[in-house]
Amino acid sequence: MAMFKKFFQNIIHKKDSDKEPEPVKVKEKAKPKYYGTVTPHPDFDASKDASVLRSAIQSKGVDEDVIVAVLVTRNNEQRQKIKAVYEASAGKKLEQSLKSVLRSHLEDVCLDLLMSPAHYDAHLLRKATKGLGTDEDTLVEILATRSNKQIEKIKSVFKEEYKEELEQVIKDETSGDFTEALLAMLSAKKDEGESVDLDLAKKDAKILFEESNHSHEINVSTFIEILTTRSGPQLKRTFQDYARVSDTSLPKALELQLKGDIEDCLIDIVKCAWNTPAFFAEKLHNSMKGHGTRDDTLIRILVSRSEVDLKKIIEEYRAMFGRRLQEDIQQDTKRDYQQALLGLCGPH
Repeated sequence: MAMFKKFFQNIIHKKDSDKEPEPVKVKEKAKPKYYGTVTPHPDFDASKDASVLRSAIQSKGVDEDVIVAVLVTRNNEQRQKIKAVYEASAGKKLEQSLKSVLRSHLEDVCLDLLMSPAHYDAHLLRKATKGLGTDEDTLVEILATRSNKQIEKIKSVFKEEYKEELEQVIKDETSGDFTEALLAMLSAKKDEGESVDLDLAKKDAKILFEESNHSHEINVSTFIEILTTRSGPQLKRTFQDYARVSDTSLPKALELQLKGDIEDCLIDIVKCAWNTPAFFAEKLHNSMKGHGTRDDTLIRILVSRSEVDLKKIIEEYRAMFGRRLQEDIQQDTKRDYQQALLGLCGPH
């Protein structure tokens, strides 16, 4: 876990009993700043865009450049309106038309952009649990980074689309402590407040330290309960307090004590709580590191975070790896698929 220091460099320090850690500062609530890279198109005209897409699809050879230019420069709400107008005028769904003319990863990213956020997440969770094997990383990524309201919406859409309860699918496709952790996140009971209870942070840190330093088998349920119900600011303070009493960071302790899916799951939850953009930056880096490209991961993160925090992710990527995300995308992808991904990264 070489990336631990990049995530937790502010809390991994030499013990100093005379020095209290800096408290997590909670600012007064203000209007949230927008950190997405895709913004509403200022001169939006759904009818015009639907007509342009129809012409691009029907043109000889297919004008992929135009399709990409439209889809990556409209936000999700605008794309939903384009879909409705296209179907009314063309007599068929836009997704159906694009499937007939696009191929490979360009087809994937364009179709993904046409889904609403909740439908996209439900689609990803279905894909992660269907067929041979389970995509554990995707399950954890989605459930650990969505709000309570978003998770409730995802569950509703999942049942509507696939006629199954998402909780039951998780039970059927996973096992043991990993199932318990996923179901805890699915319950959507995470505290989303900004205030920090200092006494609770010390208490939780003590419980986690004692559990992770016993010679007997640790009670994983204790870790799951704390890590899936406390707010981000609360967990940050808990990590600081844990670092005061331990020579080992919490992620390192989890690595030493646990194995398999539950180890990766809890470590990812800790990373998300400490720095969500850095969590995604690392996943993007890993998707393009070494031989080959993990296109599913690359597309999933860029599409799902383009109207959330992709600006922050791009900043963290450069800080962590000394390179611009766009440079690595250019190196690992080609042609219109590359242009679609770069378009999602915003002006550069």
